[in-house]
Amino acid sequence: MEDEILFPGATIGIIGESPNGIMLEQAAHKLGFDVIAYGPNEEAPTLRGADVKVVGTYTDQAKLQDFAQRCSLVTYESETIPAQTIAYLSRFTKLPQGSETLEIVQDRLLERTFFEQSNLNIAPYATIVNLDDVYQAISSIGYPAILKPIQKGFSKKIIIKKQTDIAKCADIIDQGTFILESMIPYQKELAVTMSKDKNGDIKFYPLVEAEYRQGKLHQVLAPAQVDSDVANEIRRLSELVVKQVKSVGVMTLSFFLTETGALYVKRLVTGVNSLGYVFSRAANVDIFEQHLRVLANMPLAQPELIQATGMVMIEQDKRKALRTQWLLKTNWHYQFYRYPKSMTTLNWGHVLVTGESSQAIKEQVAATGIWDKLEE
Repeated sequence: MEDEILFPGATIGIIGESPNGIMLEQAAHKLGFDVIAYGPNEEAPTLRGADVKVVGTYTDQAKLQDFAQRCSLVTYESETIPAQTIAYLSRFTKLPQGSETLEIVQDRLLERTFFEQSNLNIAPYATIVNLDDVYQAISSIGYPAILKPIQKGFSKKIIIKKQTDIAKCADIIDQGTFILESMIPYQKELAVTMSKDKNGDIKFYPLVEAEYRQGKLHQVLAPAQVDSDVANEIRRLSELVVKQVKSVGVMTLSFFLTETGALYVKRLVTGVNSLGYVFSRAANVDIFEQHLRVLANMPLAQPELIQATGMVMIEQDKRKALRTQWLLKTNWHYQFYRYPKSMTTLNWGHVLVTGESSQAIKEQVAATGIWDKLEE
């Protein structure tokens, strides 16, 4: 049963309502699969575009069971879906990704322990349960440092640049356990996306460079411009990590590259994610089709770079500024998420920009001036 091949007409369940789900659903329909989507908001684009939608919370066991039993298999479209929910679904249907890796990546302490056991470089950190822990740990962590909740997506982060900033932590410190992590000065942030099938066969996408602004993903460039030694080391480390996790499908590992050439692992993302959107134009197979090929036990394509591409997120306040480019640019390709006004969403969509090189693309995007002003 676990090795069953899915053919067109089979039903794939998608749980979640982030933009990942929209494109995953589109890819499933192209392959001839029916889609049942599950999420808490019936107006979410993924649910609206599905063949069948099931509206429910991630703790509604009756609805989750009903959803699972109607699917040939289920995939989560975002690492924010609670691991406990995924574990529950696996009692009633196939869930090839499993819940174990998701549980690890959702917990910053578990994730760092996993990286340490794999002998990977990570930023120095300390576990924090009260304000005194911050004062004691900062002497070894150093400035600047960042206080993060162990559970991703829970509470806010606080950057500590000097001792007086520590007092700011008092407002949130009683909300749970945190980690205090050194902020590594880095030259570039790099990421490699991979797919792994049930036999452990790993396919690598080209290395990309990611740029964040105010902690939010802004731009991804493929291919990343780095020395071959750096690229080879990232591939070696990524293969080491992915071989150890039990999950299958698409995964992404991110790194900080310092000016001295040192690599520090930032995070592991299991499942399709926005760092891979760029491959919808840059590669011969996008991450959504590749992910579904793994789940359906289809042969995997070998990702190859076909053209330099940049992906830039489109925030809500950039809509009017984009109108000029809409009329002028023949190499700008848009993906809009079409969230209703009733739903708050960070990004309105993204644009894929093709060009002769990553640098040329970066310069063209910068020349528009659309993204010059950073969000406060």
